[in-house]
Amino acid sequence: MLAGGGVTGIAWELGFLSALHDAGADVVASADLVLGTSAGAAVGAQVTAGVPLEQLEALQLAPAEQSKEISVPLDIETFRKELADLVAGARDPADARARVGRMALAAETVPEQVRRDVIAARLPSHEWPDRRLVLTAVDAETGQWLTFDKDSAISLVDATAASCAVPGVWPPVSANGHRYVDGGVRSFTNADLAAGHDRVLIVVPLVLMDEQRALLAEEMTQLAPGAILVAEADQASAEAIGPNPLDPAARAAAARAGRRQGTELAETVRQFWN
Repeated sequence: MLAGGGVTGIAWELGFLSALHDAGADVVASADLVLGTSAGAAVGAQVTAGVPLEQLEALQLAPAEQSKEISVPLDIETFRKELADLVAGARDPADARARVGRMALAAETVPEQVRRDVIAARLPSHEWPDRRLVLTAVDAETGQWLTFDKDSAISLVDATAASCAVPGVWPPVSANGHRYVDGGVRSFTNADLAAGHDRVLIVVPLVLMDEQRALLAEEMTQLAPGAILVAEADQASAEAIGPNPLDPAARAAAARAGRRQGTELAETVRQFWN
């Protein structure tokens, strides 16, 4: 399970997974299911494309101006407060998600095609992989939470863009007569989708807030009796990444932090996974 965390989350996860591979704990190659939410959706699409992890990691270490990524100023604490205020008093989770979706639909952002070009540039392949890849999103109009895979009537680029469409920051994604936003609106992790699997590795490229940690704990109850290991960014990673997870200039620092933690946790992951 690859969780959300912005453009720096992509870099952190790729550094982490590449370090595991180098240490003999290649979870990507042997996983029979890859689940991705938001940043994790982009990483899931990348690592199942057959491109070496070291190559994907190297792209994160390159200067930001060499990529198509768009720099967005974001005060994450203010953003979280605004979302909390928006969903206060919601009837249920679907109503809360619909409120966020309506805000996203009304927001002024870059044009949808401009954002889609950024996502397309991230992906080594624009075709769904033969391997089992599941990406999460939310219908911006109804608040319905849903998943996409190779059997869905949506392209891999659009599915990834939908899962990465941070409300109010990026435009909702149009596909099949619907508009979709970030799968992280439901949960940064969506770990309950892995129910029924013997081993579940949950990779989280940020330090979870209390409410996010509580939601993850609830999701993990759905994974019993499977074994679970959570690899969460530590405080040193958070400091290396900085305050804005949407800042492309922080990708290199995030990738190096992910590699450091991957190296530190490699033996723990190897024993768990094998």
